[in-house]
Amino acid sequence: MYFEDCKLGDRFELPPVIITIEKIESFAREYDPLKIHTDEEYAKSTRFGGIIAPGVMSFMSVWAEFVKLDIWGGEIVAGRSTAIEWHAPVYPGDTLSGIVEITALEEHNATGTVEVTVKIFNQHGAKVITDKTLTVIKKRKS
Repeated sequence: MYFEDCKLGDRFELPPVIITIEKIESFAREYDPLKIHTDEEYAKSTRFGGIIAPGVMSFMSVWAEFVKLDIWGGEIVAGRSTAIEWHAPVYPGDTLSGIVEITALEEHNATGTVEVTVKIFNQHGAKVITDKTLTVIKKRKS
């Protein structure tokens, strides 16, 4: 999909992803070794009452489903930025699903920037993450 094919309001529903304790432990050990992610006894003593998933891992687990759609194919140039907000904790066993919407378009000479807003919900319908990502996409040659 070229920049010109992108339309404000285009939406993509993402399939559900289950957040397992194994994913949490593996990611946390390597990238986010906070006790809230790795130590069950410690986590029980926090306001969360147990292990919670690292926020970046939770986001990337759902984002990967968007990437697999390959919306932009070979027309993607590069990511430009992302801004993630965490609204609620994600626990082992939670099922996350997402909706991606094109929320802004900015045209440049040979490319354009597409802003997508990602809203991620748990199995109870609670919004747990919001993200805005800017991606540079090729334009058609005129």
